[in-house]
Amino acid sequence: MKLIQSRDNPFYKELTKLAGSARQRSKAGQTLLDGAHLLSAYLDAGRKPLHILLTAAALQKGEITALLTRIRDVPLTQLDDRLFAELSVLKTTTGILALIEVPQPAVSACRFALLLEDIQDPGNLGSMLRSSAAAGCDAVFLSEGCADAWSPKVLRAAMGGHFCLNIHERQDLPGVAGNFPGMLLATSLQAARSLYDCDLSGNLAFMIGNEGAGLSNALLSHATHPVAIPMPGAVESLNAASAAAVCLFEAVRQRLALTTKT
Repeated sequence: MKLIQSRDNPFYKELTKLAGSARQRSKAGQTLLDGAHLLSAYLDAGRKPLHILLTAAALQKGEITALLTRIRDVPLTQLDDRLFAELSVLKTTTGILALIEVPQPAVSACRFALLLEDIQDPGNLGSMLRSSAAAGCDAVFLSEGCADAWSPKVLRAAMGGHFCLNIHERQDLPGVAGNFPGMLLATSLQAARSLYDCDLSGNLAFMIGNEGAGLSNALLSHATHPVAIPMPGAVESLNAASAAAVCLFEAVRQRLALTTKT
């Protein structure tokens, strides 16, 4: 096992670029998974990392050694604790990072999708990806203005949801919407129709807009069903991640009910 103790190490310099730069992640087609949970989810999805980075303390943890037995042929490098801390986004780290290739989304027909326009908060974006994976979405399409889906903060917020989805970044969302073979639902405070009055059992995509500005007119014009989420309480709106989760799981509820009846 190699040991890196200097910031001047060429490999370490590349890792710091990946950790801090969306442009570098896009250019290299690589990112870092931070923590044992994300690595475990990645392995469970049948994927293999390029390189494993560890602290000395991590090698004494049963959780870590169990993961390492699953990837015996992957290169290992031990990092000085200070260097590891500079790469990790966690306050309390598990002492393991994995260098991976960013998965390329499969090109296939989708019937249950989420279209996200200019979602800039990494926590919100990660939560939406996690909800999409849990709801069984085929794909998620992100506009150019969205946060980097493969940044450390988004990866942490999604908790492994990335590896259950086809994630399409930097998309022309009006073009995607124009070619989608089903209902296109857009949440709007001004919509007269309730989400709960819609039949969500067929092909559908939910369109969710920016946390402050909402959906652009260009994308909203493609909505076949503008819908409102009923909010009888004294709150004007939900944040984007909460709205997406409500929509997705209303669709799940209806689909499960239909399956039960048949």
